[in-house]
Amino acid sequence: MPIGRTNPHARRLRRDATDVEQRFWLAVRDRRLGGFKFRRQVTIGPFVADFACIERRLIVELDGGQHDQEADAARTAYLEGLGWRVRRFWNNEVVENFEGVLQVVLAELNRSP
Repeated sequence: MPIGRTNPHARRLRRDATDVEQRFWLAVRDRRLGGFKFRRQVTIGPFVADFACIERRLIVELDGGQHDQEADAARTAYLEGLGWRVRRFWNNEVVENFEGVLQVVLAELNRSP
């Protein structure tokens, strides 16, 4: 599992989290979602994942309008090649259906890795 040295941008990404990222973090930090531990802005290979549950090998990405779907697909394929499951949500999905997003994430966490 190539979680290595923290990407130099990770600290800035944690400090400058979007409102959607802050809301999601408050819901999952301190094992608040099903007792699973999450980390935020985790360096995995050359990428910084928004949120990761290491024990279940699940990455949650919250995507805003700045995302390039082709680049995201390549990034997802790379991470899945390392054995991670990647679940992506658009920011508006999180805003409009927050509880539903949390339910989907919890269902993913409860699936066998």
